[in-house]
Amino acid sequence: MVDDKERNMKCLTFFLMLPETVKNRSKKSSKKTNPSSSSSSSSNSSSKLPPVCYEIITLKTKKKKKMAADIFPRKKPASSSSTTVQQYHQQNLSNNNLIPAPNWQGLYPTIRERNAVMFNNDLMADVHFVVGPPGGTQRLPGHKYVLAVGSSVFHAMFYGELAEDKDEIRIPDVDPAAFLAMLKYIYCDEIDLAADTVLATLYAAKKYIVPHLARACVNFLETSLSAKNACVLLSQSCLFEEPDLTQRCWEVIDAQAELALKSEGFCDIDFQTLESILRRETLNAKEIVVFEAALNWAEVECQRQDLALSIENKRKVLGKALYLIRIPTMALDDFANGAAQSGVLTLNETNDIFLWYTAAKKPELQFVSKARKGLVPQRCHRFQSCAYRSNQWRYRGRCDSIQFAVDKRVFIAGFGLYGSSCGSAEYSAKIELKRQGVVLGQNLSKYFSDGSSSTFPVWFEYPVQIEPDTFYTASVILDGNELSYFGQEGMTEVQCGKVTVQFQCSSDSTNGTGVQGGQIPELIFYA
Repeated sequence: MVDDKERNMKCLTFFLMLPETVKNRSKKSSKKTNPSSSSSSSSNSSSKLPPVCYEIITLKTKKKKKMAADIFPRKKPASSSSTTVQQYHQQNLSNNNLIPAPNWQGLYPTIRERNAVMFNNDLMADVHFVVGPPGGTQRLPGHKYVLAVGSSVFHAMFYGELAEDKDEIRIPDVDPAAFLAMLKYIYCDEIDLAADTVLATLYAAKKYIVPHLARACVNFLETSLSAKNACVLLSQSCLFEEPDLTQRCWEVIDAQAELALKSEGFCDIDFQTLESILRRETLNAKEIVVFEAALNWAEVECQRQDLALSIENKRKVLGKALYLIRIPTMALDDFANGAAQSGVLTLNETNDIFLWYTAAKKPELQFVSKARKGLVPQRCHRFQSCAYRSNQWRYRGRCDSIQFAVDKRVFIAGFGLYGSSCGSAEYSAKIELKRQGVVLGQNLSKYFSDGSSSTFPVWFEYPVQIEPDTFYTASVILDGNELSYFGQEGMTEVQCGKVTVQFQCSSDSTNGTGVQGGQIPELIFYA
């Protein structure tokens, strides 16, 4: 314990460091407290410290600083006399502002919550925005200081050297819903994105240099990326200069090319994006599908340019992009029954391509005659060995199933399956891929096994997109020779290139397949 004398010395040191006014105030306070004992208090060093010294010592103690929200815990205000932040948000989305309750500032402990009340609120607004194209505008209130803190563009607009003192600013190139989403982020520090407005919000965030909101938009687009919207997002990602999103779009388009080319979104892309897709070497699609997709795009482009839907106009809008379609690499049946009868090719072009297929001396063509490389599938083998026995592996309509998860996005193209252990045989296989009970892909096909212990591929109609860190169920029902090879010494984790695959048993498996042994030895995928 520190004795009273030492504590008095410390107290005196702090007291001497105080401003003169504080010293005098403390002396006066001491005299008022005990006017008759001034001499005794100075002579007795072991007496209790003056109250002012205790206050100084208390202030010296280092304590963790608390935020306003910690000091004043948020209380739910009474419904009859106040409005919550959420209620303000809801009413402000439609610019339906109510008169705030008296002393509304006292209802919210943090600056963030008080700021949020001003979101889309005419109260104290010193600028208004007329947002949207003619005929679809919306007038939105703003507060220059808040906007300038959230965006360097708004700062330059309101406080820069060339700032204009306007009460109303017109923004015809931004969607009102997207502008509201940006304002909500600036005022409330909340990101509220929707699939139908995220691209417009990204445009607004880029225009007004709100980088964190832009990054959130890109992340949203990446997680919702699929073959249906990959072509449109590719076009937008190039426009917004987002290379990571561009790369992710190409991964989907390459692996699920036929689905992407048949999607409605493909017809909405610009000409430059069309050319880049038709030029793509790793496009994993039949050339007849590429040709038909280009004609569909040309038809919609004619409508956009108010041109009559004629063969001549389709060829006109395609321009030189037509020669990026590798028509000579089509199967002869596809060319004869499709491209040759489309009317888009001239008579000379049709004759030359037919000669290309049949003649020893092939004519020169304007079309690219080298087939696309496509994608090389990878195989993840989960067994270290295989075997066969006289009483295994039997198929009587029962299901072989296994669950798996990956650490990177991949596209499952099919499964590798074992075949007969008793010589050549043909199998009918129904393969299926599910996630949480929902079927993502399935196919019924046949494959021929030559009696070896090799695996035989069975493909889905289209590759199935697999997201990371989620378990999927791979299943197969085989019908054929009851005795086949089966895997053993199974692994729970397999490293396949840059992809790590984990396996676990599936409750759907009724024929004995599990992690340690059974069927479905391989996953075939693109990455």
